[in-house]
Amino acid sequence: EPSEIHDVSRILVLARLLRMMVGSMMRKVKSRTWKKQRHFRLQEDGLTVGYKSSWARKIHSACKPFSLCDVEAVREGHQSEILLSIADEFPPDRCFTLVFRGRRGNLDLVAETAAEAQAWIHGIRTLLENIENMGESEKLDQWICDWFHKGDKNKDGRMNFKEVRKLLKMMNMDMNEEHALLLFTTADKSQTDSLNNEEFVQFYKMLTEREEVVGLFQEYSSDGEKLSVCDLEDFLREEQLESENSQQRASELIDRYEPSDGAKTLPAMSIDGFLMYLCSSEGSIFNLEHKGIYQDMTLPLCHYFICSSHNTYLLEDQLRGQSSVEGYIQALKRGCRCVEVDCWDGANGEPVVYHGHTLTSKILFKDVVATVGNYAFKVSEHPVILSLENHCGIDQQRVMAMHLSSILGDKLLKAPLNGRTPYDLPSPEELKGKIILKWKKIGGITDNLDAAEEDVSDEDETDKDNFSSEDQNHGNKVLHFMQCFLFQKSKQSLCAELSDLVVYCKSVHFRSFEHSRIHSKPIEVSSFSEFKARKYLKEAGTEFVRHNARQLTRVYPTGMRTDSSNFCPQEMWNIGCQIVALNVQTAGMEMDLNDGFFRQNGSCGYILKPDFLRKPESNFDPERPQDFEGYHPQRLLIRVISGQQLPKLSKKEGSIVDPLVKVEIYGVPQDQAKQETRHIDNNGFNPIWNETLEFAIHTPDLAIVRFVVEDYDKASRNDFVGQYALPFKSIQPGYRHIHLLSKDGTSIPPSSLFVHIGITEAS
Repeated sequence: EPSEIHDVSRILVLARLLRMMVGSMMRKVKSRTWKKQRHFRLQEDGLTVGYKSSWARKIHSACKPFSLCDVEAVREGHQSEILLSIADEFPPDRCFTLVFRGRRGNLDLVAETAAEAQAWIHGIRTLLENIENMGESEKLDQWICDWFHKGDKNKDGRMNFKEVRKLLKMMNMDMNEEHALLLFTTADKSQTDSLNNEEFVQFYKMLTEREEVVGLFQEYSSDGEKLSVCDLEDFLREEQLESENSQQRASELIDRYEPSDGAKTLPAMSIDGFLMYLCSSEGSIFNLEHKGIYQDMTLPLCHYFICSSHNTYLLEDQLRGQSSVEGYIQALKRGCRCVEVDCWDGANGEPVVYHGHTLTSKILFKDVVATVGNYAFKVSEHPVILSLENHCGIDQQRVMAMHLSSILGDKLLKAPLNGRTPYDLPSPEELKGKIILKWKKIGGITDNLDAAEEDVSDEDETDKDNFSSEDQNHGNKVLHFMQCFLFQKSKQSLCAELSDLVVYCKSVHFRSFEHSRIHSKPIEVSSFSEFKARKYLKEAGTEFVRHNARQLTRVYPTGMRTDSSNFCPQEMWNIGCQIVALNVQTAGMEMDLNDGFFRQNGSCGYILKPDFLRKPESNFDPERPQDFEGYHPQRLLIRVISGQQLPKLSKKEGSIVDPLVKVEIYGVPQDQAKQETRHIDNNGFNPIWNETLEFAIHTPDLAIVRFVVEDYDKASRNDFVGQYALPFKSIQPGYRHIHLLSKDGTSIPPSSLFVHIGITEAS
């Protein structure tokens, strides 16, 4: 019977979870030689896994526990390079890998038995599914419950006032003791001088009462107690600027967010429902319509910005860092549609991938190809460009061609679409599900010739000749010498089998804009180091824009960035460069902008360029946006109202952040601007600023707005707390929440900012 099967399934799930709560000894594996026994246990909250060394007495004494909210997936068997390296020692049914969100490394584990491994694999997957299916209200309840467990130091299921005072410090709040005692006494319905779980929830609600939201609610409420459909309609129309079908929309929001069945029947929205709406994705600053694909995807590839990765195989720096297929997995999961592969002759006739002439480790080319094939279309179905940096001889080039064809199969584009002569670039829509090879090609576009002598490397041709004084100031003379050696030009033979696989992205040397205008074909791609691209944009910005309207351009970090740092991609987007390749393994402002920019259009990795960057005869110059015919500046007003549950930075018990908010505008040079609020002393829990910042936006189509929360420090540099970036054109006006992200770009719920956005035409 179905009901009996369901009962058996539930019992099995409970048995696995109980087994996890008892704990298991497993090997934590970091390399073939580093395999340490650790005791792993699911903690009482059902969301945290603690682990300790076999000799440690306390669960927290050796290793920091991790939250399952930070786990993205569980891989079974030998599905990581580390577990593959010990495949001869441990069978796959005892091995599994936890993949974390953001840039955190994987956790590779080997259980004592296959049954133990299955209990953890299926148990964690069940818990991850539960987390995924949680509504916003359930997530908040869980968050409150977590704080209760943290505050209940003696684990008796109750919290006395001393524990509550310590908890407030942990929650980033320095509250007046008299006020804290008043809230505590009010919540203590049992009059036991302590709070149980339910009483703590009431205490938390009083603690988090949002005066700024209550005031807004009462401003639009006819009776001060609820919002009728008409009241809510007025709010949507006047504040959120949602005039279309506003009555129907008000009814839908009440139905969706009002927790009280009684209020729903009226229909009306209570303060709790109003707050839930404002904190939801519909109350977010990011336009929900832009979360899906909303742009025309049928234009030629050169009309799109393409999310791109540089030296994708590297997880760390450019000189000694580890090379790994995990770099490709992470980049493709972040939405990258162009990844880079540096190929060199390897042992046993197998090409390898690494940063040549450095101490970076090596991985097999065929493993990279297999990984790209497996992960290319998990996040986006639009085409992936495989950008080759080929240093292999003829024999191993043939091996590369064989691996590409046999491993990728029909995913690899091997011939022009519909038998057409490949003079014009197809669209992302036409190329869905296809992997495109970007490399040199022998002879003309349609020629299939025998091996010929040509420059094999793509980046070499631009970086070697380009070490300006600006480059040399970026590092010392030793590094400069190393990079000159690393990027030396070489003549090598190209093999016909590999050349024949190049269809729409033929790498060519850039000579001049004039030569390109007369001789270049749309399918030809030129690569520029950041310094060379910057030189051209300053000397001939409009010519660069027109060049990029006809064909693809790739820009990559200078070889002097041995620490895998990044340049700001914005200045390259300003002139329409499509493939702006960044070191995605490195967190920072540059990757925040990249993530924020490509958050629109369904995060598919392709963003349609504004029409003034698509016209071959465009007169747009980012240095002088006011001179082009489509100039329509706008005015951005941001009232930074409040913050909610900002993350605590220091583990010291008495440490509380002094938060301030910075708003940064990135775009054409005239749009570059930064402003900040004052800092609030000792309150990361519910700081109130109520400050208005104003910006002029000269080119709205290219502007990106980045919000940064910092912990003020008068003696040293402010500490980073959280950030969020998005395109100016994706901003929703009105009262909005900004859900903050970590430095890694992962969510840190329930941390947020509450703002009011106004956008008007500039006079």
